[in-house]
Amino acid sequence: MTIRYDGKVAIVTGAGNGLGRAHAIALAARGAKVVVNDLGGARDGTGGSISAAEEVVNHINAAGGEAIADGANVADEAEVDAMVKAATDKWGRVDILVNNAGILRDKTFHKMDFADYRAVIDVHLIGTALVTHKVWPVMREQQYGRIVCTSSPSGLHGIFGQANYGAAKAGMIGLMNALHLEGAKYNIRTNLLSPSARTRMTEDIGIPEPVLEQMTPEAITAAMLFLVAEDAPSRAIISCAGGGYARAYVVETDGVYLPPDEQTPENIAAKWDVISSTDHVNYYENSSGPMANFMSRAKAFAEGN
Repeated sequence: MTIRYDGKVAIVTGAGNGLGRAHAIALAARGAKVVVNDLGGARDGTGGSISAAEEVVNHINAAGGEAIADGANVADEAEVDAMVKAATDKWGRVDILVNNAGILRDKTFHKMDFADYRAVIDVHLIGTALVTHKVWPVMREQQYGRIVCTSSPSGLHGIFGQANYGAAKAGMIGLMNALHLEGAKYNIRTNLLSPSARTRMTEDIGIPEPVLEQMTPEAITAAMLFLVAEDAPSRAIISCAGGGYARAYVVETDGVYLPPDEQTPENIAAKWDVISSTDHVNYYENSSGPMANFMSRAKAFAEGN
């Protein structure tokens, strides 16, 4: 089976460099028409130039593909409106959205200026939601959509000095979960990438050179291509780096049930090891899962079972 995107239109944000560039080129090589979006700013989000996006478009067109450049700031509603309109005016639809745009403003939380906290949230989380919101009506109308949001191990597992970045990346999990449920009847599937790769975003974090050589953007792009394919899953998180691929889940332990007269902090402390045990975990399809787990035990207690 060969995965292709002939007749599909894709928007890739942050596609002037690194992961986004690899994503856009690969989608075009497999038949997609691509909007190459990039603000063209520095790593911290300052400045701007469309030249990086135009270079990627020139590369795609020279290889026989079809692409247009766009310099929208993903956190600016008017600019995002114009970007989506440009895609639909030219090609009539948007089938694939890869939310990849991002910035870094790293500092420990107690030293961080809150403007830097907001800026990172605005680009990563608000920008992802905004671009998705603008393509959502198009995808609903055409009864087809494939959306990938770029999360991070920093959001899934935490990292020192990135409280802003980690919060934005973790927020994408909640966004994906809701969009998975709301998009199901319209054949819109939403997934997350949690990548680690050698890009300008990771160039100075001390990873040894022999390891960096394996951490290519193309290794991450392979997972992205799978997640936007026609037969893609939905509500999947793929953790990937250097040719390794795993699926990440949000799960809960089985927990314990405490009867009303035992619901005290002291009893929770006494049962903490059992509550924390990962011997049996549950993966829930929606937010009613934990309630069903606990209420079934409460019901059994009330009935004397």
